Amino acid sequence: MSIDTQALHKKAYEIRQRNLIMIYEAGGGHTGGDLSSADILAALYLNGVLNVDPKNPRTPDRDRFFMSKGHGSGLLYTTLAFAGFFPEEELATYMKPLARLNGHPNVHVPGVEANTGALGHGLPMAVGAALAAKMDGASWRAFVLTGDGELQEGSNWEAAMAAAQYQLDNLMLIVDRNRFQMVDRTERIIGLEPLADKWRAFGWSVREINGHDHAEIMQTLTAIPFEAGKPNCVIAYTHKGEGVSFIKDRAGWHHRVPTEEELSAALEELRGADR
Repeated sequence: MSIDTQALHKKAYEIRQRNLIMIYEAGGGHTGGDLSSADILAALYLNGVLNVDPKNPRTPDRDRFFMSKGHGSGLLYTTLAFAGFFPEEELATYMKPLARLNGHPNVHVPGVEANTGALGHGLPMAVGAALAAKMDGASWRAFVLTGDGELQEGSNWEAAMAAAQYQLDNLMLIVDRNRFQMVDRTERIIGLEPLADKWRAFGWSVREINGHDHAEIMQTLTAIPFEAGKPNCVIAYTHKGEGVSFIKDRAGWHHRVPTEEELSAALEELRGADR
């Protein structure tokens, strides 16, 4: 599927609205980080960046996507439903007892490649997948979305070295650089800057983008490999809670559920922005 960037913007805001409703009804979820990544996932799944088939989610030649920031499961499930991997009605079961839409990505859900959520696991798995594709001479690619606070996990940097060693130019890492983690700004907890230079020093080809600009997202994610023989890193500068003024850039919304009044206000604001 391929739609223009204006339509993609509208879809991303519709995803945000349904995601917030789902979190409210479930009484749990990661509101701020879901909203920050919505534009990226909309581009991946709703505008043809990923070579995937919702009707045949396990076809061998599919691209693999790993949601390493596994606390963003609500956003992933919402996007997968919008893309047609399963009926949107199932979103009402999010985090319910025995439901397959649980609080972290669940491999039993169509379109989910791996269980993630213990931070620092997604990139190593994506490296293994990309290496397997290279060894098989296959054309499919591996994509992975990490949070920025997640990069404080050492397993990511071990994976980064391996990816460069094996020249995995079929690997795309997207960093959701919203500059917040659970309780505060990343730079107040363990500083990551100069982040782009660190990835370059590890042998990656790096681009920095506005993670809410759909044209910029599409132009970048469809340009891999950036350099032959080098793994690809996109640092997407985003805002935690993007789209809702009273959630945006507030650490307290990392794991907060909106009240009924807050949900109503947020939906009104998001509906105004999706036009």
